[in-house]
Amino acid sequence: MIVFDVSRLITRAGQATPTGIDRVELAYARHLIRGTMPVCFARAGRRGGLALLPRLAVERYAEALAILWREGSSVRRRGRVRWAALRLRLASLGRRQRAFRVRMQAAADAPVYVLVSHHHLENRRLFDELKNRHGLSFVCLIHDLIPSEFPEYARPGQGQRHRRRIEIAAAFADAMIVPSHATANALQPYIDRSRRASRVLAAPFGVELPPIAAGGPAPPERPYFVCLGTIEARKNHLLLLNLWRELAAQSGSEAPALMLIGRRGWEIENTIDMLDRCPALRGIVSECSARSDSEAARLLKNARALLLPSFAEGFGFPLVEALALGVPVLTSDLPVFREIGVHVPEYIHPLDGAGWRRAILDYTIDPSPRREAQLQRLVDWRPPRWGDHFAAVEALIADLAAAPAGVSPSATPAGRDGG
Repeated sequence: MIVFDVSRLITRAGQATPTGIDRVELAYARHLIRGTMPVCFARAGRRGGLALLPRLAVERYAEALAILWREGSSVRRRGRVRWAALRLRLASLGRRQRAFRVRMQAAADAPVYVLVSHHHLENRRLFDELKNRHGLSFVCLIHDLIPSEFPEYARPGQGQRHRRRIEIAAAFADAMIVPSHATANALQPYIDRSRRASRVLAAPFGVELPPIAAGGPAPPERPYFVCLGTIEARKNHLLLLNLWRELAAQSGSEAPALMLIGRRGWEIENTIDMLDRCPALRGIVSECSARSDSEAARLLKNARALLLPSFAEGFGFPLVEALALGVPVLTSDLPVFREIGVHVPEYIHPLDGAGWRRAILDYTIDPSPRREAQLQRLVDWRPPRWGDHFAAVEALIADLAAAPAGVSPSATPAGRDGG
């Protein structure tokens, strides 16, 4: 039996657009709801332990959230999501922690607790209780190690907090899922220090393209580029804004446009100053902070290219989505991007301003030999599929669930499964 933790997903009821972690959690919840593996849903209690949640209430919440993020925010959709989340919070009160204990004792196979976010991953007491008191195996998903590897891009204190999370995961998890081999490589030193034989499954996330919206704001009439993702320091928006200020000064109305699709994040004072106060960017750079998946897909579909000048990433949903839509990508030369995009995108160092400028100008012209060459490379590229991801994850979970009580398949020397 799978015990799937939806604690963090419940807290996302107020979000009009999803983050990458949101997409993964929702994909897992919907897959488990539709799947054939025995599953129950739980939420971490404020006083410790897990509270069992009614399956039907989880199904209604997941579906309402999927519609909100796919089709866009409205008063009615937001109301449905918040009401469904409230019902789940109320359902986790009372005696449902006792119901959880009874359910685990009655399980035919060894239950496997699955956490696919970093939510409460620093709660050592909870994992000690689940493993030593209830006898559950523990599988967690590590999205990335960016806050600990690059604390300068995170909120103050997040670097140290994330290191604790990874250390606890290495100390308690019987298996860890990661979206790339690049993340697996970054995780390995923590596993080595823990002296435990935790399995690591590298399985890329899938892509589920939404229907392209027919309405919504019209894209610019001039050639334009898209940068998709939360506006934060590690995504290097400042490079693009400086480039676009130069393009505006040199080319005027002939310069291409830039669309930033994503909400404003943290540690971006200089970026905000340019967006709000730079006259040269007005009319040529636009922010689209609250776009549904369908609207974002429509804007991306008609772009000359997706721009991803990030300093660090754990996976790269925008890259996968752009290539799946047939849109060229200009991206930072990061190991995880090369792992996903292989030979298709053009890879440029995130500090190579001249290289980015040349590529943007080359992709602006029509016809563009450089752009056409990438489109030809894209013909043979195949996007990662959620079906493949979940097949690998379910095989891992079945292996853990079939192990005798107190014995984990990870008791052999640590290995890395393929993805």
